[in-house]
Amino acid sequence: MRIERGLHALYDADPLAADRRVWGRESSPLTRRGFLRGSGLAAMSAALGGAIPFAERMPAGLIPAAFAQTTEPFSIPGKDGLRVLNDRPLNAETPAHLLDDAVTPAERLFVRNNGTPPNTADIDPGEWTVEVAGEACLRPARFTLGEIQRRFPHHTLQLQLECGGNGRSEFHPPARGNQWTTGAVGCPTWTGVRLRDVLADCGIGENAVYVAWEAADAHISGDPTKQAISRGVPLPKALEEESLIAWDMNGAPLPPLHGYPVRMVAGGWPGSVGGKWLTRILVRDRVHDGEKMGGQSYRVPCDPVVPGAEVADADMCIIESMPVKSLITFPESGVRLPFGAPATVRGHAWAGDLAVRELHTSIDFGTTWQRAALTEPANRLAWQHWSTSIDFPRPGYYEVWARAVDAVGRSQPALLPAWNPRGYLNNACHRIAVRVA
Repeated sequence: MRIERGLHALYDADPLAADRRVWGRESSPLTRRGFLRGSGLAAMSAALGGAIPFAERMPAGLIPAAFAQTTEPFSIPGKDGLRVLNDRPLNAETPAHLLDDAVTPAERLFVRNNGTPPNTADIDPGEWTVEVAGEACLRPARFTLGEIQRRFPHHTLQLQLECGGNGRSEFHPPARGNQWTTGAVGCPTWTGVRLRDVLADCGIGENAVYVAWEAADAHISGDPTKQAISRGVPLPKALEEESLIAWDMNGAPLPPLHGYPVRMVAGGWPGSVGGKWLTRILVRDRVHDGEKMGGQSYRVPCDPVVPGAEVADADMCIIESMPVKSLITFPESGVRLPFGAPATVRGHAWAGDLAVRELHTSIDFGTTWQRAALTEPANRLAWQHWSTSIDFPRPGYYEVWARAVDAVGRSQPALLPAWNPRGYLNNACHRIAVRVA
């Protein structure tokens, strides 16, 4: 019986050994450069469809971007082109080239579920009820969505939303969970009321520490006594102008997969802090202890650990602001470009609670970088758009890498950030494959 292993399986097991086995590349652990020459260079060049002008600068153990990103789509009604990672619960990501819009269309926004969405087909959205309660709520109340819409000022903001596990598939050793590549991110506009206005109406006690939510989705087991997820944010984040109770996305009612009829949105933090199908808001006198708040869910080691280490729950810290990150949305990875003509490359960048200060691109595996043009965000916590023109010096296979720098000078790592058991916060440079003919 012949057993075949895929490229990702080989590199997951031992990246440097995979280099030797697949390409005949000898690598130096000190320099992290691969000595790719002779038949190995010829083999990789043939597989990539052309010469590799900067082959001597390619890091060891690196799967070429042309092979590292799958583009086979899986169809979901209203979500053409998204890739399904799991169907129970349903989770799907968007290929980078489908995220080129400045404002992410609903049909291009990734889907992240922890449980089974409620059936909202026959509800009256105006009569949907949201309760405000908790140990630190002075005047508990119940509002219909219609009352919330009538009583409080409306605001429309473009807010970036990203799953905390976006990029998980690149970690080694592999981490459990949906194997997101780069597509669990988007930046639509949201219309709603400020969470702080509703909290102020109900009264915030001096003992308030955290604001949490509960929702109508069911636990994947079907057990009605269990919650699928119930998370939240510290009080200062809840009181920011950009933390919304929202009912519209891009000027239309929320799609069912994104929380219809009402949800919370707290841009810049993991998308899991914004509850869909919102039913209850809790003003807590402690850090919230709901489902997926404890253990290692949405937490990373408080201090760096070696890859593969076991980390005690007590040594894990809750993820708050997301790290600086960028995405190349044009051209699509694998594109063929004519030699001699400058190529337009563009995308988005974001940095959690902060703005992005600079965006750079590289075509020589991170050896040199050139600065791209970068726009201001539409509002705080919206992503920023960047663009540049690249001249490729000669025909061959290239990788375009993008690296963002945030407002306090923190930069994306060229390859992978610190490993963590659940594969969160991968903000490595995005890279695409380009063949110049």
